[in-house]
Amino acid sequence: MTDVSAHDPVAAPSSETRDDIGRLIAVTWHASGVIPVNRNNRWLVAVDGSDCSLRAVAMAARLAALGHEGEVDIVHVQPWLVKEAAETELARRGWAATARARQRLDAASVRWRLHVVMGEAASQIVALAETPGLAGINGIVIGSRGQSMAKSLMLGSVADKVAHQAKVPVMIVR
Repeated sequence: MTDVSAHDPVAAPSSETRDDIGRLIAVTWHASGVIPVNRNNRWLVAVDGSDCSLRAVAMAARLAALGHEGEVDIVHVQPWLVKEAAETELARRGWAATARARQRLDAASVRWRLHVVMGEAASQIVALAETPGLAGINGIVIGSRGQSMAKSLMLGSVADKVAHQAKVPVMIVR
């Protein structure tokens, strides 16, 4: 398989968020300029670059296509980086990890926004879903890593945590 990230230079983000020490903690891109918010058919999909998360993207694209002018907000969560690394790595890593997801949404003619944030995955996904900018989303679509039931119970999974913490519907795609 070809590494699409090698041929996909990082676009300039539409917006950045910094913490109290000035560290870059979140970046957001819009597919093409500012996209009007469609509060009637909007989905949040979590992407980590895995095949399982790509199945979640495909499902989110199908759900968005069911209604008029559907939209998908992609969220990719990176672990905490030191200030210097965040400046150079946060956007690059997030852009690369979501390349195939963005390509699939473009191919399906689904408008998207990309949010790359730092922190613990489940809490950041839920927090983003609850931000005023995403008010009115239909729900969260997230892939399951296919862990066995025993392993999932012992270690927990991001999908399970999101399902328990979110205030909006969560669809777990296997």
